[in-house]
Order: sequence, then C-alpha cells, then structure tokens
Amino acid sequence: MTSSTITDIEASPCPEAITFRVPPRWVFVRVKTSDNIVGWGESTLEGHTEAIEGAFNDLRERFIGVVADNIQDIWQTAYMGRFYRGGPVLMSALSGLDIALWDIKGKKLGVPVWQLLGGKVRDRIKVYGWIGGDHPSAVVSAAVERKAQGFTAVKMNGTDAISWIDSPELLEATVERVKQVRSTGLDVGVDFHGRLHKGMAKQLAKLLEPLHPIFIEEPLLPTQPEEIADLSNAISTPIALGERLFTRWDFRPYLERRAIDIAQPDVSHCGGISELHRIASYTEAYDVALAPHCPLGPIALAACMQVAISAPNFVIQEMSWKMHYNIAAGEALGIEADLHTYMVNPEVFAVKDGYIAALQGPGIGVEIDEDHVRKASEIYVKHAPWRNPLWRGEDGSLQEW
Repeated sequence: MTSSTITDIEASPCPEAITFRVPPRWVFVRVKTSDNIVGWGESTLEGHTEAIEGAFNDLRERFIGVVADNIQDIWQTAYMGRFYRGGPVLMSALSGLDIALWDIKGKKLGVPVWQLLGGKVRDRIKVYGWIGGDHPSAVVSAAVERKAQGFTAVKMNGTDAISWIDSPELLEATVERVKQVRSTGLDVGVDFHGRLHKGMAKQLAKLLEPLHPIFIEEPLLPTQPEEIADLSNAISTPIALGERLFTRWDFRPYLERRAIDIAQPDVSHCGGISELHRIASYTEAYDVALAPHCPLGPIALAACMQVAISAPNFVIQEMSWKMHYNIAAGEALGIEADLHTYMVNPEVFAVKDGYIAALQGPGIGVEIDEDHVRKASEIYVKHAPWRNPLWRGEDGSLQEW
C-alpha cells in the first residue's frame, strides 16, 4: 500500500473558513489526499463554531503534506505538539480531522472502519431518539410517534430551568411525564442536563428510581465527580455522563470513584474515532458501558457506529433524526436540516425494532452529498451560527441550560 499525503483540508465557500458550516448547527470537515481520496469528518461544538474554525487554521498549517495513513502520529502531534492541550475546542477540531482520516483509510483499503478496529462484535446497533425538547412537553404524543418510527427507547430532558433549591412540584411534574412515557411501552433515559444542583438532583433521582429509567444523564455538572459518586452509591439507577469530558484522562476520576455506569463520550468532542475507541476499552476495564453522545450530524453518527460495532461494552446509541434542534433550525431558515439531509445513502440509518444495521460501506459508511453541503454552507455562513439559550430565574439570576 503506497503512502498518500494530505493535500487539502477543504475550504468552505466562506473564504476565511476551512470547514463547512451547515444547518442546523454542524461543522463538517473535508480532507483530500494526494491520491484523490476524500474523507469527511465532523467537528461540531454546539455554540462555538467560530472557535473550531480558528483551531482548524492551525491544524491545516501543521498537517498539509503529512502522510495521511499515520493517524496515530497525527493525533499525538495535534494533541501534544502545542504546550496547551485538551478542552472542548482543541479536541473537537482534532475530532473532525481524525474521523476524516479514518474515513480515508477505510476507503483506501475498501473496508469499513470497524474492520480496522478488530472486526465486529455485533450485527446491529441499538438506538434511541429524542422527545420533548429543551422545555419538556407533549412527551406522550412524541413517544407514540417515536414508537411508530421503530424506536424502543427514547431520551427526554428531566426539567426546565430550575433553581439551586426549588419547589418539589417541579420534580413531581417530571415524575409524571416519565410515567406517561413509560406507559407507552418505551424505555426512557432522563437527561438532567446538569441543570440541577445537588439538593434537587438527589431528590429527583430518588423519585425516578421506582420508574426504572434506563439511565439518568448528567445528574450534576461534570465538575462534580465526588458528588456524583455519592449519588451513585445512593440509587440503583444507572448514571450516565461524558459529553463534556474530552479525553480518556477526563474520564479517569469518574472511573476511579466508581461514579458512573455508562460513559457517553461524544466522537466530535473527545478526539474522534481514535480516542472514542480508546475510551471504550478503558471504561470496559471498570465494567462501565458505552453509549456515545451524538445529537449531531450523519458523519458523527457513522463514526460512533464504527466504534459501537467493535466495542464489547457498547449498549445504545443516540441519534438526532427529527430532533428538536434540527426541526427548529430548518423552520427558521425555511430549509430541511435533519440527519439525512446531506446524505446520498440515508437508508443506512433505517431504524427497525429499535436497531440500525451495522454499516457495511467503506470508511465510515456514509456517502456525503458534497454539492448539497457546499450550497447549504454558502447560505448558512451568512447567518449567525447556533447559540444555546441563556436562561435566568425569576429573580434574574443565571440558571443552567
């Protein structure tokens, strides 16, 4: 196999950019090699698009002309080659480059990436969809719709904005919504989203325990490993987190404190396929399951699936099909902006009986409609990039989103 070098990390129609901003809130990366193989990556960091674009200026400067086959060396150089390392911006930029390089290697060899990770341990991937949005409402009708779409599990936000210590009635409303969703026959994960502080989180976790959610997610902010460990010892419900952890080293305190049951690294934030694969093996040693976070685009989902197919401790995969962010952005712009929008082969993400079949195509297994990406990016760069809401309480103080 002859070596090929990176010749371009493709520029978008916006002259100063080197990535593709596309609605609803995604950042795609196109990498081309000297033997004309194109790989796609995703570096979406929700709410920080311009920071990612800036980080890519550095990556492009460093890696044009480098041998694309040497994924590990490129990863280590990108991570270690500057004095400051890690964190959401640098790791999200590296993630997109890494995913694209794995896509290139798989295409060059004519095999899916999971074959390069040791082969498959399963034939299909269990998935879940979102219901309820940022302000959880109409969850029963949404759950019924998800069930009709082929899902057997869903995730929902637990609460709206909430104060450090707030009315118990807010928690009772959450319990009622979860009861209603469970009554449809679906399993449900409840995302606390880091919105609750300790005094409220431990109450809600106890109240939900008899309803047997498949997990509670980010019951506290990821700055609180000791407090999350205390909560884990107090309840039987599996605790999941990891979307705001960016390397295997960030997971270390949670694993050593036996604080979590499910790791949720995001392939677009944690260093791409390379680091997601390492995190999967690392967490397996602590008897912790893997459920990658992915409310993002088709490239990120395909990358997650490559690891899921090959990781023994994988349990379930998030997907953004018909998610509230996608629908809202599409309506605001007057265009379609969903999981399948930029794909030539959307059928590979078909949901049946709660599962998606293992991807079989070379590379990451999805074909991107490059013309559509370019046209959408040309329009979207004229708009302000997505920002998360800023929430304040009745007294005017800032609250977690």
